[in-house]
Amino acid sequence: MNGIYTKPLTPLTESQIEFFREQGYILFKKGMTEDLIDAFNGHIYDIRNQDPMPEWASCDINKRYSVRLFNPHKHDSFSRQLMKNAIVRGALAQLMGKEAVCVQSMYFYKEPGSPGQAAHQDYYYIKNDPMTMIAAWTAMEEVIDVENGCLWVMPGTHKLGLLPHGAVKNLEEHESHTEETEGVDTSRQIPVPMEKGDILLFSELLIHSSTKNRSVDRWRRSYVCHYIREDSNVLHREDLRQKFWLY
Repeated sequence: MNGIYTKPLTPLTESQIEFFREQGYILFKKGMTEDLIDAFNGHIYDIRNQDPMPEWASCDINKRYSVRLFNPHKHDSFSRQLMKNAIVRGALAQLMGKEAVCVQSMYFYKEPGSPGQAAHQDYYYIKNDPMTMIAAWTAMEEVIDVENGCLWVMPGTHKLGLLPHGAVKNLEEHESHTEETEGVDTSRQIPVPMEKGDILLFSELLIHSSTKNRSVDRWRRSYVCHYIREDSNVLHREDLRQKFWLY
């Protein structure tokens, strides 16, 4: 916190809030400006282009544009700026009833040919008490669609509670090191095409996935932050216990 409190915006309408309650997600169009995204994309590339790379961002030099950047908000002021996006802060306050804090961020490159992530619920990986976590997934490309590996969601599944997760079944489509939701027909997922600056907010229990980037030359960059209510706490994950305020 910077010591100066300003009230959050109220960007969501009542119908949007109700849609989130019933379906488990809401797509907010153009919640971030294109010039800001362009600057941030360049900034992230500059981080991985450094020689040597910062320790917190380091990876195999041949994978510098494929290995996702974990928790840049912990180390980088520009990443924190996007994490504190006023639309996201306001929407989260409306959905949670109190201010949100950020506990995780990830920048995905997803180059052509790279696999997606099998159907899962975020709560499986980041348990928090009370359960309040919401993800904000921001599109960092002109167009993110089925061809270059957009997100797929299964509306209403946030009402099912936490389901069992097991080994990934389709290794041609999905990464092998994650786990996959079991006990539900995930073929009922629907794609969520997005444009640059769109922000998808979704519940920690919503079943969602992404598919392989089948494009020839289109990346699918995205910036994803996970938020919990200010009075909630992450369990079991010491690396995600620190809370970052949005004001």
